[in-house]
Amino acid sequence: MSKNILITGGAGFIGSHVVRLFVQKYPDYQIYNLDALTYAGNLANLTDIEQASNYTFVKGDITDATFLEQLFAQTAFDGVIHLAAESHVDRSITDPMAFVLTNVVGTVNLLNAAKNSWKGAFEGKRFYHVSTDEVYGSLHNPEDFFTEETPYDPQSPYSASKAASDHFVRAYGNTYGLPIVLSNCSNNYGPNHFPEKLIPLMIHNIQNNKPLPVYGKGENVRDWLYVIDHARAIDTIFHDGKNGETYNIGGFNEWKNIDLVHLLCQIMDRKLGRPEGTSVQLITYVTDRAGHDLRYAIDAHKIMRELGWEPSLQFAEGLEKTVDWFLANQEWMDNVTSGHYQQYYQDMYANR
Repeated sequence: MSKNILITGGAGFIGSHVVRLFVQKYPDYQIYNLDALTYAGNLANLTDIEQASNYTFVKGDITDATFLEQLFAQTAFDGVIHLAAESHVDRSITDPMAFVLTNVVGTVNLLNAAKNSWKGAFEGKRFYHVSTDEVYGSLHNPEDFFTEETPYDPQSPYSASKAASDHFVRAYGNTYGLPIVLSNCSNNYGPNHFPEKLIPLMIHNIQNNKPLPVYGKGENVRDWLYVIDHARAIDTIFHDGKNGETYNIGGFNEWKNIDLVHLLCQIMDRKLGRPEGTSVQLITYVTDRAGHDLRYAIDAHKIMRELGWEPSLQFAEGLEKTVDWFLANQEWMDNVTSGHYQQYYQDMYANR
């Protein structure tokens, strides 16, 4: 069955993998990638599918309600997969309003555009909001895990903005009957990861013999999920999830930050032909982030039990694949770290 699917934030890290999966897996679907091409949006992530007949890129900002209304009027979308977001905690601490505008106002704009377009004819329609495990706050008991029933307790401006957007999505489902589903996911890693985040930053700095900044003592724990496994989960939830439900997505891979950095040092020393222990000397402990949550860990049994999804890669294998990708795509990393990618695509779409 032919469908028009709008994927927001599709030029970003996770979004690009979702766009690629849908374009390649569903040739009868028309996939529209809506992205504002801010600093984290990079169309170089999608060069392999940009000429596909069922793929269209749309440059636009979800904070522009008028633009969204016009877009939904022009194209009868059957589904929305909403990934567009400001997502870096450090940036949210220095500029919280940017997160309110994109993550809260932008989400409400999308909800309104979908509601106004569908006009109550919700059969075959779906609004899927992709969120984060950070809305749940921090785990202090090593035996605890975030479940779909865990109360929200956001601790940073970023997680607060995502929590607010989650609440708005559920409110539109309850108030207007909008057919919504949500997912909350643990930390992603893999190809095309923007280098402000931990794993690509460490890979880049190790390769270039730069300091490896570790917050506090590096005791903070995160659950890691390979990004392609997350894209598979999004596909599964979009097609098979139950309206009104939330699904937690996790990799069952908990690592202390310092242990992860040590593992990356070992892998990089081996792949770069350096004596073992060389890169560990680059580790530099820095002042801890304000409000730094101690531990995140997802209980993903609901999506496994009800929808049959499960992660395909264990962390060691996924990390090897990730390092190999970054080492094989030095031009991509150079263009991102220099900012060249951004100017190139901004110029390309400046007059469209």
